[in-house]
Amino acid sequence: MARIQLENIEKTFGKVKALDGISLDVRDKEFFVLFGPAGAGKTTILNCIAGITMPEVGTVRFDGEPMNLVDSARRNVAMVFENYALYPQMTVYDNIASPMRSKLYREDEATIKEKVYNVAKMMKMENLLERLPSQLSNGQKQRVAMGRALVRTPNVFLMDEPLAHLDAKLRNAMRTELKELQANFGTTSIYVTHDFMEAMSLGDRIAIINEGRVIQIGTPDDIYYLPCNEFVAQLMGDPEVNILSGKLLQEGDRFLFVMDGTESIFLLPPDRDLEEKLSYHADGTIDLGIRPQNVLYSFEPQAGYMQFQVYSYESIGNKSVIEAYRGDVQLRMIAPNGLTVKIDQDIYLDLQLDHSMFFDAEDKKLIGRYREAEIRALSEEKEAQ
Repeated sequence: MARIQLENIEKTFGKVKALDGISLDVRDKEFFVLFGPAGAGKTTILNCIAGITMPEVGTVRFDGEPMNLVDSARRNVAMVFENYALYPQMTVYDNIASPMRSKLYREDEATIKEKVYNVAKMMKMENLLERLPSQLSNGQKQRVAMGRALVRTPNVFLMDEPLAHLDAKLRNAMRTELKELQANFGTTSIYVTHDFMEAMSLGDRIAIINEGRVIQIGTPDDIYYLPCNEFVAQLMGDPEVNILSGKLLQEGDRFLFVMDGTESIFLLPPDRDLEEKLSYHADGTIDLGIRPQNVLYSFEPQAGYMQFQVYSYESIGNKSVIEAYRGDVQLRMIAPNGLTVKIDQDIYLDLQLDHSMFFDAEDKKLIGRYREAEIRALSEEKEAQ
C-alpha cells in the first residue's frame, strides 16, 4: 500500500516524446485508471512507476520517497503486462508461484500452495495448473498473468489492459472481481485501458492521457458529465457524443442556438449560472455537445422536430444506434432493438437541450453545461463516500 506520485515526468524515445511533463498523485488504496487512445503514453507511465523505464526528467515517489535510483526489483510492485510475459518452461502453477519464490519475497511452500490454489479458484483455472503456457489460449494466458500478480501483497498493482484478451462474459465478471479484490486487499492499483466501460466501472478516479500529457483528472462522473474539452467528451461515451457547430445569439435575457447546416433555431432553457458563462460568447460561434441518449426521434412528423434522413442503423447488444444526416450535419441517437429502419428514410429529431454542454469553437474547451453545480455537488458527495 502506497501513495504514488509522479512529478513532471518526461521520457523520450529517439525523436518521439512519449511523456511530456506528466504529474499524477495516486492516493493510498485508490483504484486509479489511465485512459486514452493507443500511443498516448499510458504504458510508459506504468513502466516508469515499475522502474522498467527511467525518465530523463522528473521524480517518481512512493509514500514521498524518491524511487528514481531504486532498482525495479526492490520497488515491491506487481505488474500485469498486456503481452502476458509468462515463463514458457514453467507450468501454470509455477508461473503463479514464481513471485513468492524470488529471493526478495520468498514464502514457504505451504503458503505458496494455499495462495496459488486460492487465486486459481478465483480465476476459474483450477484445471489448468499443470499445463504449460503453450497449451493455453490467449485468454487463459491472461488469467495466469493476472493470477501471478494477485498472489503478491505489493505496494502497488500495475495493470496494463489485463482484460484485453478475455472473452466478453469473463471480462465482465473479472471487472467485478477486480474491483472487489482491490477493496478487500486495500492495495493501490493503477490500471491502463482504452475501454470506456472499464474506465467508468473500475476507476475511483480517471486520468485522461493523450500525446504524453494529462488532459483531465477526475471521478468517472466528473469526466463523463464535465469533460474539460471536446476531445474528452468524445472519448467518454459509446456511442460518441454529438458535437454541433452553430451561432449563439442573445435576445434580452434568453439565448438562441442557430445550428449550422440547417435552418433550425433553438431557444435554450434557462439556467442562470450557464447563461452567465454563455454571455461572453454571445453573437459568436460555439459548439453544442449532446449525448445520443438525449436525442429524441420519431418516424412521423412532430411539432418542433427537425427532419433528417437515416444514414445507418446498427444493433449492438441490448440497444441500437441510429445515425441520421441532414446536409453535412450528422446525429447519433439510442434506439431499442427490433425496429424496422430503412436507409435514407425520413426521421424526425429533437434535442433535450437541458442535458447539453457547450464548448468554445476555437480552443474546444468546455464553457459550461446545464445543472453543472448540481453535478459537481453529487460528484463530490460520491468521492467523499
